[in-house]
Amino acid sequence: MLKGLGGLGDMAKMMKAAQEVQGKMADLQAELDRIVVIGESGAGLVKARATAKGELTGLDIDPSIFVASEKEVVEDLILAAIKDAQAKASERSQREMGKLTEGLGLPPGMNLPF
Repeated sequence: MLKGLGGLGDMAKMMKAAQEVQGKMADLQAELDRIVVIGESGAGLVKARATAKGELTGLDIDPSIFVASEKEVVEDLILAAIKDAQAKASERSQREMGKLTEGLGLPPGMNLPF
């Protein structure tokens, strides 16, 4: 069809592939907003909920830890739960991105978006 135009046919295929990648990335970004991860500390006394994008959406704190003399411990547990949720969010996001790049035939470890 585009025989006499040299590499323009390949360029058209590349542009189409780039548009497909862009669409899949948009879908993945929306999915990462819906995926919820839970970080914990203190054997589950403090739980932090976050999206796979790392946005903190909630905290659950067992009331048994509210002792005035343990204020610093509670603060540490809250921070630890948030950090755990953020780490899990990052891990989940990378795993989902890996699925996308694998499905596109891109080399392993190639980070998207470029």
